[in-house]
Amino acid sequence: MSQTPPPVNSFAQMQAGRPTGPLVQGYEVIIGFETHTQLTTQSKIFSRASTAFGAEPNTQASAVDFALPGALPVMNKGAVQRAIEFGLAVNAHIAESSVFARKNYFYPDLPKGYQISQFEIPVVQGGIVEFFLGDEKKSVRLVRAHLEEDAGKSLHEDFIGQSGIDLNRAGTPLLEIVTEPDMRSSAEAVAYAKELHKIVTWIGICDGNMQEGSFRCDANVSVRKPGAELGTRREIKNLNSFKFMQQAIDYEVRWQIEQIEDGHAIQQATVLFDPDTGETRSMRTKEDAADYRYFPDPDLPPLVISREWVERTRADMSELPRVMAARFVADYGLPEYDAGQLTQNKATAAYFEAVATASKQAKLASNWVMGELSRRLNSEEKSIEASAVGADQLAKLVDRIADGTISNNAAKQVFDALWTGEGQDVDAVIEAKGLKQMSDTGELEKIIDEVLAANTKNVDEVRAGNAKAFNALVGQAMKATKGKANPTQVNELLKKKLG
Repeated sequence: MSQTPPPVNSFAQMQAGRPTGPLVQGYEVIIGFETHTQLTTQSKIFSRASTAFGAEPNTQASAVDFALPGALPVMNKGAVQRAIEFGLAVNAHIAESSVFARKNYFYPDLPKGYQISQFEIPVVQGGIVEFFLGDEKKSVRLVRAHLEEDAGKSLHEDFIGQSGIDLNRAGTPLLEIVTEPDMRSSAEAVAYAKELHKIVTWIGICDGNMQEGSFRCDANVSVRKPGAELGTRREIKNLNSFKFMQQAIDYEVRWQIEQIEDGHAIQQATVLFDPDTGETRSMRTKEDAADYRYFPDPDLPPLVISREWVERTRADMSELPRVMAARFVADYGLPEYDAGQLTQNKATAAYFEAVATASKQAKLASNWVMGELSRRLNSEEKSIEASAVGADQLAKLVDRIADGTISNNAAKQVFDALWTGEGQDVDAVIEAKGLKQMSDTGELEKIIDEVLAANTKNVDEVRAGNAKAFNALVGQAMKATKGKANPTQVNELLKKKLG
């Protein structure tokens, strides 16, 4: 199979042909992402040193990480395996042969004076990430995903006026995922980042811990007047929370527009976001690829990946979230939005499927998992694995709504009792609280006759075409039955008696 050409690296070229989004003060916002995902290998990408988090400084750095003379890198097969899995998850091309390069720059936490990365021929090429923004389906094209090593960390002790270097992170395996500049708002950028986070954690290549630096996003932001030449971009580095991500992009957009409106030119730069002030500040002038003087690393041969390895990986991978979402649409008749929400993580998907399978009421199950259950979990900051209501209990509750035993409002009371431990069995709670809907049609007809006799004014207004008066009669009937009547049945009987 022939090698595909290397992806385009020009930011200007990458913006061609994409639709505009909502304008901000008459400007179009253009956003691209670079995300560093730390891979879940136990050892580093080119050495056998541990990647465990939280160790004492410089206790997890080998001769390779310290860049001692004569120490040579050896590729970690597990890191390559995870790169292949990601490529398959986003429908990308896996290069049969890719090349490692030296990215040259000088910084105290980079002992070699260069970072081993990939430039011209990355391991993962292309791909797409699809997600929902509200109920609108969006997609972001990927340029590439390449393997590289992380740098160390500078530690600043301001109270003694000294700095130190911790090389525990040096050599930690990263997969840098680069998008086309397809996003047109901070909300869309955050939705993309959340979807990417879901993908890498779902397939298990990254633990997704943003506080520990396992999932770090850099946002390239520029603005321009519609139809004008492309604006100059500024890169917001190391965004480690979705909340700060949106705040940083929104501030940067406003700042760039103000600068342009005041007659100032935007200078290409790397900036940091300060969550205390809510502002971005310039860190350094942004470098271009030529400034890094990339050249192939002579210590590492080309990375060769056989088709057999790729296909074996494909066969061994679990069902992907987009595939599962499509199955939920096809098998359960769910809307695409519901299917997307239910496959945000494996635990939620498994819980929903257990409820839907047991109850045979997929849409109603979806409504309850996405609605009342999610609301309770969020309010108590619990994961679905810690839900006080099991899937079997919710399935039985859904059954009782579907067969007309209880109303939706009564079901919420049952759910409350299950959640707080007041009861464990759905039917027992319904019986104890007297929540069963009226099933005697004759008794219900008698009550409705009494309601009509007591509300002759509303009856006359209904017959004169007043819809609000009809709703008032429904309310009176439900009140008379203490909410135990089936609302649908009440509506039908009223319509019948009112002609």
